[in-house]
Amino acid sequence: MRIHGNRLIKTLPGRDTRPTTGRVREAVFNIWQGAIAGSRWLDLCAGNGSMGAEALCRGATLVVGIEQSSRACTIIKENWQRVSQPDQIFQVLRGDVVQRLKTLSGQQFDRIYFDPPYASDLYLPVLQAIAQYQLLHPKGELAVEHHPNLPKVQLSTLEICREKVYGNTAVTFYRAV
Repeated sequence: MRIHGNRLIKTLPGRDTRPTTGRVREAVFNIWQGAIAGSRWLDLCAGNGSMGAEALCRGATLVVGIEQSSRACTIIKENWQRVSQPDQIFQVLRGDVVQRLKTLSGQQFDRIYFDPPYASDLYLPVLQAIAQYQLLHPKGELAVEHHPNLPKVQLSTLEICREKVYGNTAVTFYRAV
């Protein structure tokens, strides 16, 4: 898999993770193009870390990823080491995404990307945890990748600011209310 700047990153063999497609990655980074350099990025259900790697390539100062799979965490670390600069910080947290979000309480992120398995029941608890622990910076945005037929999560603390559909993938963008 190749990311920004034609950089090659590793992916896990098999179907344990479903990397965000190049089309969706490009679209998200085009939408957020002026907001990545110098940002704090949180990558949830990080898979092979392609979104965090893109953020590092585009100048994010901090990238934190949460992933359940230990094999995937190893790949993410390798990928992020390969593309990061000495002045950038990254951290990969292994474990249940909702539980790991608690450990980030007190931190805020300018951009959060959440890409769970589409059939999972993670959407509502993760968005509730992001709101509860105030992880999204007041001027930040959260992008949630999902199947277009799934209902969007509605919370009083997060408002939908845009929605995009790319074939079998939809991305709903939220900001803090």
